[in-house]
Amino acid sequence: MSNKKGLKIAVIGGGSSYTPEIIEGFIKRYNELPVKNLYLVDIEEGKEKLNIVGNLAKRMVENAGVDMNIHLTLDRKEAIKDADFVTTQFRVGLLEARIRDEKIPLRYNCIGQETTGAGGLAKALRTIPVILDICKDIEELSPDAWLINFTNPSGIITETVLKHSNVKCIGLCNVPILMHMLSADVLNVSKEDIRMDLVGLNHLVWGRDVIYKGESKIKEVLKHLIAGKGYTAKNIPDLDWGKDLLESLGMLPCPYHRYYYLTNTMLKEEMEASKKEGTRGEVVKKVEKALFELYKNPDLKEKPKELENRGGQYYSDAACELISAIYNDKGTIHYVNIQNNGTISCIANDSVIERTCYVDKEGAHPLNVKPLPSKIKGILQPVNEYEALAVEAGVHGDYAAALQSLLVHPLVESSICKKVLDDIIRENIHYLPQFKKLIENNKISIK
Repeated sequence: MSNKKGLKIAVIGGGSSYTPEIIEGFIKRYNELPVKNLYLVDIEEGKEKLNIVGNLAKRMVENAGVDMNIHLTLDRKEAIKDADFVTTQFRVGLLEARIRDEKIPLRYNCIGQETTGAGGLAKALRTIPVILDICKDIEELSPDAWLINFTNPSGIITETVLKHSNVKCIGLCNVPILMHMLSADVLNVSKEDIRMDLVGLNHLVWGRDVIYKGESKIKEVLKHLIAGKGYTAKNIPDLDWGKDLLESLGMLPCPYHRYYYLTNTMLKEEMEASKKEGTRGEVVKKVEKALFELYKNPDLKEKPKELENRGGQYYSDAACELISAIYNDKGTIHYVNIQNNGTISCIANDSVIERTCYVDKEGAHPLNVKPLPSKIKGILQPVNEYEALAVEAGVHGDYAAALQSLLVHPLVESSICKKVLDDIIRENIHYLPQFKKLIENNKISIK
């Protein structure tokens, strides 16, 4: 790692609307995290957005008076070479692909969500070849760098990196941070004074406890949820969990649990929304268009409040604080995606889990986990196996693994799995080089 004179960080997907979040995070922590050269890198299709958001980043840095150089480039190798940290926040196929991920399952009366189930598989299959190419560049050009992955589905992508490369990687998601912040708000205490005992998978994580100054406060937070108060993310409707469900669970569900605990209600909500305002991807497309119009304003020199409508709140805090914890050997608590290695005894050691971890210069170290009850294992184990199969399908272009991944997923009805998978491959084939032989051999029609 570079000395304290200045860090080089590469942001893959630098043209993202989220980029002002991470710029704000680095500015805020500049005294402890001296980023000298920050490379924002994107692809040719994202060049216009990269220039718009990159110029805003430069104005933000200049306005803050910090000695940080913002570089805009389409040359990924240039960005990665000798980097201390590489962060990934890209979307293969852009928002049009996300919209397809949501609409294909809905055709078959199935949950259409971009990070789990059929939609999540589609996104994973497109992303895996790209993340492995990025890892090859890191292995060659910055072998000591840490990869901080924010690209969804974060658990599957992090598992791919850890299973199929030599890159040091930690996955990240804003959902645990959101749960932490909401719990602090419920208790009316400082976020620094609580710690959550979180365990599970990415977008399938349970809060087994909320600890405030050594005391368990889980009952108080659950009481708030039972009263029907808000506890969700921007992209998930704030539907009532139900008193019986929460009392029998005795833990905090993450917002994405609504897809598992309230499946039919969520499906109905998605179907109705798709006919009115559109899928979440279509809504985000409009939000992003408005955001980039804001970003063009030469007088804008800070992250606009409107970015909160995009979702991804607390991303900058999560990503930048994690990087600082590694760089400064802080030994602080974070909620991250790391390899299981026996932490959860009922799933494979090479699975990637989401867990409360202690983070220092050596990386993330998961805290011990008490044996999981059946009410967690009953959902966690099949989704964990779905993720393992999705990795194999994405890496090897294995149609059988892809089909089986959908068959074991709780949100996909077995009779539609082949139809959904064939549609996914057919409509994403330009982004799925690992599956092109299926088209060439007429196993799947492109019509």
